[in-house]
Amino acid sequence: MSWCPQYRSSKFRHVYGKAASKENCYDCIPITQSVHDNHFCAVNPHFIAVVTECAGGGAFLVIPVNQTGKLDPHYPRVCGHKGNVLDIKWNPFNDFVIASCSEDATVKVWNIPQHLLKQSITHAQKELLGHARRVGLIEWHPTASDILFSTGYDYKIMIWNLDTKDSVIETPVKTISFHTDVILSMSFNTDGSLLATACRDRKIRIIDPRAGALLQEASNKSHRVNKVLFLGNMKKLVSTGTSRWNNRQIAIWDQGDLSVPLVEEDIDGSSGLLFPFYDADTHMLYVLGKGDGNIRYYEISLEKPYLNYLMEYRSPLPQKGVGNMPKRGLDVSSCEIFRFYKLIPMKSLIEPVSMIVPRRSESYQEDIYPMTAGVQPALAAEEWLNGVNKGPVLMSLRPGSVILNSLPPFPEESSLEATEPVLYRSRMAETTEKPSRIPEKWGNRRAEGRGQEDKRTTGLSNGFDAFECPPPKTENELLQVFYRQQEEIRRLREALIQRDVQIRQLELEIKNVRMDTGRF
Repeated sequence: MSWCPQYRSSKFRHVYGKAASKENCYDCIPITQSVHDNHFCAVNPHFIAVVTECAGGGAFLVIPVNQTGKLDPHYPRVCGHKGNVLDIKWNPFNDFVIASCSEDATVKVWNIPQHLLKQSITHAQKELLGHARRVGLIEWHPTASDILFSTGYDYKIMIWNLDTKDSVIETPVKTISFHTDVILSMSFNTDGSLLATACRDRKIRIIDPRAGALLQEASNKSHRVNKVLFLGNMKKLVSTGTSRWNNRQIAIWDQGDLSVPLVEEDIDGSSGLLFPFYDADTHMLYVLGKGDGNIRYYEISLEKPYLNYLMEYRSPLPQKGVGNMPKRGLDVSSCEIFRFYKLIPMKSLIEPVSMIVPRRSESYQEDIYPMTAGVQPALAAEEWLNGVNKGPVLMSLRPGSVILNSLPPFPEESSLEATEPVLYRSRMAETTEKPSRIPEKWGNRRAEGRGQEDKRTTGLSNGFDAFECPPPKTENELLQVFYRQQEEIRRLREALIQRDVQIRQLELEIKNVRMDTGRF
């Protein structure tokens, strides 16, 4: 019997990285020279924020995503910290709110105006005072609004509730203080009920953040951990670090048993830190090294070998930090499944790198774009603090089906569009499975539908803000707008067909009622 090597088929086997052209990069950016091991960059569909080098205090830049090319050296900054800025994170539910932490032991939350910055911002919307030493890491809760986590060199994790009118908050709602060294990484599971941390004492911990209880702890001599991530709903974690021979290493762990890693894989002998990024929609893991320009990507599976190597993007330009675009900001017409923003200090450059699945068709590829986390929070802050757990509110990336941005002036449209697929399916089920209830609710439903249509049409076209999106300038943008319009026409046709079905069912109900009354 001849030996046959195992071949694992995957739709992401031929994913490749494509760097942006020079005119689509961000040039003349004074990137920070800090040696802290953080990303130093945060991105959303509207803005890219990057920590900069400045004299006296700390500052960061907030640049519109479409404002590429050379940056004005006098461009306004966000500069309210008294020490160097160590980490920045955008609010996942509001594209115009960003949090920052600094060596001055404070955490600040900023409101960014929708128009271009005309002067530097020095006053924060909220200031969080609680840490005794510098704050090195912050994270927003993935499903609850206005919940922010921070950790610093006082070895404490503090949970803040921002849903208050006070501009200065001195007392966190919860403090977790059983770590014995500096916390290097924090990661939430899908519904935010568990928190994983990587500490300088080489231990991985899984914590119940609301109870402040330690659930699991891992200490492996063969793997010195630096970063840790939950792998979505797969009940697994991934960590990056170094082996006992100082090789850079990736390890996969079982969430229920952290005694021994499921798999360990050595990368190389370089000394730079590894930054892991996980895409829960495609089950792909991206690993970038600090100080080198390569991006390695893997596919995670539930069975052995768990970690399946796909390919590597190579670049001669080393990155100091990196940011990634949320899924709702990707270009689905070109089959883009991930986008990085590499900070290259040797050239004062921010270079976008798109990860693309090669497909011949330019139509929407539903198999590589499942429902993903949207911009609507699943819980209020008080609900989560009281013990409620909910997964993220999902949205579709199909052009024209949802709003792909989060704007403070339009909360009704955002929440409406984000939940539209669920509402639409529930109404379809009511119509097909329970026709007897239609006469009772048809009048109210018709009125609600008209009200929702009126709300949708105010300032929105095909799910996009007409005043926010500029007219198409390239052939690719024109094709994207065309596909959006085609999708909107298809959706309207389906709605008309569904209403015709409802009308026929109502007519049959009326006819049956008349026949029954005529008999008696």
